[in-house]
Amino acid sequence: MLRKMGEAVARVARKVNETVESGSDTLDLAECKLVSFPIGIYKVLRNVTDQIHLITLANNELKSLTSKFMTTFSQLQELRLEGNFLHRLPNEVSTLHHLRTIDLSRNQFRDFPEQLTTLPALETINLEENEIVDVPVEKLAAMPALRTINLRFNPLNAEVRVIAPPLIKFDMLMSPEGARASPP
Repeated sequence: MLRKMGEAVARVARKVNETVESGSDTLDLAECKLVSFPIGIYKVLRNVTDQIHLITLANNELKSLTSKFMTTFSQLQELRLEGNFLHRLPNEVSTLHHLRTIDLSRNQFRDFPEQLTTLPALETINLEENEIVDVPVEKLAAMPALRTINLRFNPLNAEVRVIAPPLIKFDMLMSPEGARASPP
């Protein structure tokens, strides 16, 4: 058990160091068994946070992200959080003015994260395989850059299915009514 934890910590440290040393615009901490974003990483990355445009935290065990995460990585253009246990985003996600893509698929959202509707550059929202019933269609329709929102395999209410199509100018992907799980 301790050996596996040590390996996971070493893997995170190696990936963070690679980002710093290479001057990369990407921080990939996917599949690192993270239950939270390690606080020590802020210090290690403090001189390069503005050049990081893509963070991948996919397939970890994250239950939440802090406001510090959102404000530290203010230049993010893509945030990949799929396959975690997230059920909400901090309000500070609304400070990510450069964010173009966010992947929140395969999490535990019951409520649509409405802070996303305030992001001027956001083009793609993936919320596939969550538990979302209602969607702020009017707010989404007012988003200037939105091109695609994926809501497949969410138990969307019938009202969303009827109201959305005439109001939106982007692709809204939904499963057929009654579909609950992803295909094999």
